[in-house]
Amino acid sequence: MGFQLGSDPDPQSVVSVTLFTALICACVIIGHLLEESRWMNESITALAVGLCTGVLILWTSGGKSSRILVFSEDLFFIYLLPPIIFNAGFQVKKKQFFRNFMTIILFGAVGTLMSFMIIWLGARGLFSKLGIGSLEIKDYLAIGAIFSATDSVCTLQVLNQEETPLLYSLVFGEGVVNDATSVVLFNAIKNFDLVHIDFANSLQFVANFIYLFATSTFLGAFAGLLSAYVIKKLYFGRHSTDREVALMSLLAYLSYMLAELLKLSGILTVFFCGIVMSHYTWHNITESSRVTTKHVFATFSFMAEIFIFLYVGMDALDIEKWRLVENSPGKSIVVSSILIGLVLVGRAVFVFPLSFLMNLAKKSPNEKISFKQQVTIWWAGLMRGAVSIALAYNQFTTFGHTRQRGNAIMITSTITVVLFSTMVFGLMTKPLVRLLLPSSTRHSSSMSEPPTPSSVLIPLLENVQESEVETGGGKIRRPPSLKMLLTEPTHTVHYWRSFDNSFMRPVFGGRGFTPFVPGSPTENGASTVL
Repeated sequence: MGFQLGSDPDPQSVVSVTLFTALICACVIIGHLLEESRWMNESITALAVGLCTGVLILWTSGGKSSRILVFSEDLFFIYLLPPIIFNAGFQVKKKQFFRNFMTIILFGAVGTLMSFMIIWLGARGLFSKLGIGSLEIKDYLAIGAIFSATDSVCTLQVLNQEETPLLYSLVFGEGVVNDATSVVLFNAIKNFDLVHIDFANSLQFVANFIYLFATSTFLGAFAGLLSAYVIKKLYFGRHSTDREVALMSLLAYLSYMLAELLKLSGILTVFFCGIVMSHYTWHNITESSRVTTKHVFATFSFMAEIFIFLYVGMDALDIEKWRLVENSPGKSIVVSSILIGLVLVGRAVFVFPLSFLMNLAKKSPNEKISFKQQVTIWWAGLMRGAVSIALAYNQFTTFGHTRQRGNAIMITSTITVVLFSTMVFGLMTKPLVRLLLPSSTRHSSSMSEPPTPSSVLIPLLENVQESEVETGGGKIRRPPSLKMLLTEPTHTVHYWRSFDNSFMRPVFGGRGFTPFVPGSPTENGASTVL
């Protein structure tokens, strides 16, 4: 469908977009008014507004429709998801994220696979006895992937990144890796030959899974480094800060689309692109561009999240899907209840055992995950959201519609699970977190960001040349070669920080490594890492 010069836009489209924009404005205003609410948050507010709007549209249309836009997986995965994931990587506290990287990967990848197995086996064993339709083995596997995708937005809106850095980084990191794992797993299932399953094919499946993770991460890091190098060398800011903001935004989005084009995980790619951009590129642009990018990325992410929850609330009342299951509403309720139970069990199966294993490997008490924190992590992953909806539509409908009873039951059950988990579990999140982690204990038990000890810098001050590098507290000299860095005493040296200061930042820029040019984005005391 193209655009004709001079042609008027479709009146129905204009009405739909106008109404949806007005609803988003209403969600922002209502969310602001309920900011101090003990129960409500932005996602629940948008969902509730969507439900009320759906009821109104359903009533005015005489029961024919409950929505003003048609759901599309392309709309979700191509336009709405990228800004959310990119901003997550751009705003993350990198030190905490990478300090807990192994735990995050363990929860987000291994834990998701364990949850997938529980949901898949449980659904296959229980649904086959209900006679809900002609579901095949691939459908049951898809169900496992669909309901392994968490939505921890409600919990993250309650947690404070400064008060609970350990807990926040674990919940946040697991949520991103979990979404990527679920989507990669779902796509692998759709492309996997389930007719001829043997040991060799299983190994190939695992190898492809690891390959997708590794290549997606590399592509995101490469895109971030490319943006840093180009902006550092060409220094767009001396002519136009708009070009800097535009280039960062476009390269980030390009990395996501390239990943999708290459059949990789766009979620992982754009997430790590955001991390790398915040570490290097953000420090190579002007001060005005820094403020602009920080707020622009956050604003787009905020609006995309509201859009998603608003639409899910309206689509939940779509009469076409419910009409196919109206003869057996009890069966749909049973299916939804089973799925919620499997989600609860699937989370518990990996959160508590994996936390126990990680605590055995931690030496410092502050690094251990307490039982109350484990309960919070378990609870944070109980909500299901737009990723589950999008994957369910992809598996069980064609362009948002279905004529098969079994598929309709799965779609309505997915919507029911999303609504129940978001509204019920989400409403209970804030009081539960306050009960488990009171403000005083949240701050005292959190992992603080320790200052860089002088012993870390001592090995870098010996046998060096005259070139110097700025750090947070002053200047230190830079080792002239990687060989010298590796031959120095390393028991007190943070390997990555040393390598980053010595070889990465001089090439790609970053805090303290941008050459001084009149009017250039030189570092000052007010500059901080996102």
